[in-house]
Amino acid sequence: MGTRDGHEGRRGGVVEWLDGAVLGERATLVQFSSAFCQPCRATRRTLREVAAMVEGVAHVELDAEEHLALVRRLDIRRTPTVLVLDAAGDEVRRAAGQPRRADVIAALGAAVA
Repeated sequence: MGTRDGHEGRRGGVVEWLDGAVLGERATLVQFSSAFCQPCRATRRTLREVAAMVEGVAHVELDAEEHLALVRRLDIRRTPTVLVLDAAGDEVRRAAGQPRRADVIAALGAAVA
């Protein structure tokens, strides 16, 4: 999972829109999905599995169509897009497309360091 210029370290942009979702104590994987997105299903499985194996990590999935204002604000251009938030809710990594499990784990390492 990589970073994109202008997005790393974004503060508070996501947390205020999570509609009471429980954030992880150490990190949160925020997934933007859409209803007919096949890679979104595989991404969901991967993120749930990683969140289950890493203590203090939560997975939150948002429907991009239901959160258009946030999609625009965060410049989400395709689904799936995954944001990795640190314990404070700050974006530390992002990736568009279906991430590999190893990349998600590496991105979490950066978030909890």
